[in-house]
Amino acid sequence: MALVCSSTLSSILSLQSHHLLLDSQTSTTPFRSSFLFINTDNSFSLVCHAKKKLTFFDQILDYIEGGPKLRKWYGAPDLLPKDDTNTQDEEDDYPEDEIRDAVLVTDGDSEMGQMVILSLIVKRTRIKALVKDKRAALEAFGTYVESMTGDTSDNQFLKKALRGVRTIICPNEGFLSNVGSLQGVQHIILLSQQLSVYSGKSGIQSMMKSNAKKLAEQDESVLKSSGIPYTIIRTGAFQDTAGGNQGFTFDQGCAASGSISKEDAAFVCVQALDCVPQSGFIFEVANGQNQVSDWKQCLTALMEKPNQ
Repeated sequence: MALVCSSTLSSILSLQSHHLLLDSQTSTTPFRSSFLFINTDNSFSLVCHAKKKLTFFDQILDYIEGGPKLRKWYGAPDLLPKDDTNTQDEEDDYPEDEIRDAVLVTDGDSEMGQMVILSLIVKRTRIKALVKDKRAALEAFGTYVESMTGDTSDNQFLKKALRGVRTIICPNEGFLSNVGSLQGVQHIILLSQQLSVYSGKSGIQSMMKSNAKKLAEQDESVLKSSGIPYTIIRTGAFQDTAGGNQGFTFDQGCAASGSISKEDAAFVCVQALDCVPQSGFIFEVANGQNQVSDWKQCLTALMEKPNQ
């Protein structure tokens, strides 16, 4: 039997269980503070017991250390050899008609970046990620993520990073302000954390947030002038709470006055993949009372509102 449960992964699976069937042999029953066992006959056993509440950083550590278990659960091959022979970049000649089916996550080793990556893994998406520590990313996510390390202001590296990329998800500020051409990309999703909240800060808080606000403003400006279809998601203040326990609100002003679980914010980013606007789409979201059963329908309706 193989132990395959971590608290963060379980909450994300719980969050998505109403929308996805992982495969014909995978249970979609939500579980939390539990251990899921895969028996030798491919049956499942769920053993529940109480345990102390983990901090957010404990949860991050849980799913980083749970990488090998996650790969075993999904049937992925082992990590590449330690000499890193097979992780070298390929030649630079890319066909003009290359298939673009990958999602590139910027800042992939940040808290939000890793949350987004986990949601993409559950969605069975081809994932590329910009990271600072390539070996750590391999240990965490294995072959489910093509991790890349380099200077995004270097056009040659950027070209390699964007090979096969259809959509870019930016979970933090700063990426768009420092890159050159994004030719070939068909959709950019920016988690704008979150101009309305930054604008409401005063005193010391305002000074602490001023750089983040500046980067957010620069990113949004670059994005709006890029000519690439974009989605800007403005969220309420981030909370270190488990996702999937609350509904949502999209009311105007909710970003400034509300809050949202980080896991829920990552989940919303991934749902936005299936709703590509003609040009630009900006919406606010926070945790609320509304339960969303069809995210594509929900986001399409928001997109069609006159004030969007």
